[in-house]
Amino acid sequence: MKNWRRFNGEKIDLEIYKAVEETIINETEKGNKLKVCIGTDSQQKHDVTEYATVIVFLREGRGGFMFIHNDTEAQKITIKERMLLEVAKSIEIAYKLCSLFDKYNVEMEVHADINTNPQFKSNAALQEATGYILGMGFAFKAKPEAFASSSCANKIVN
Repeated sequence: MKNWRRFNGEKIDLEIYKAVEETIINETEKGNKLKVCIGTDSQQKHDVTEYATVIVFLREGRGGFMFIHNDTEAQKITIKERMLLEVAKSIEIAYKLCSLFDKYNVEMEVHADINTNPQFKSNAALQEATGYILGMGFAFKAKPEAFASSSCANKIVN
């Protein structure tokens, strides 16, 4: 995945692994304890689905910031397929970066924009998404606690 940027629109020129490593080093040198949350949200318009994946860096007691990646796919898919694709995009990034989080002792969670309430359509994907994320060995949050996907990434695609 290329074409990452900051919330202010500034392009991240480094490969994402290197950019995240530099960020962890810089924030640690400033005395910040980091936690990272990775999430993806999507919006379907006609036959095009837009995805936004975010890497949210939380500074303990000092706010946070995020890196953003957008992509689109020309396809019309079911809500369950879309939810599972969102999770797959988040896991792809989490897997690519997990060795960094281990190396620098940074806590990481994968956030899924899937509602735990069965009255919502996205709930149809909850069981598979939970198994997928936990099976990969990652900590997991779903709505309403999944702010990286349901708040941060949501602001990017809407």
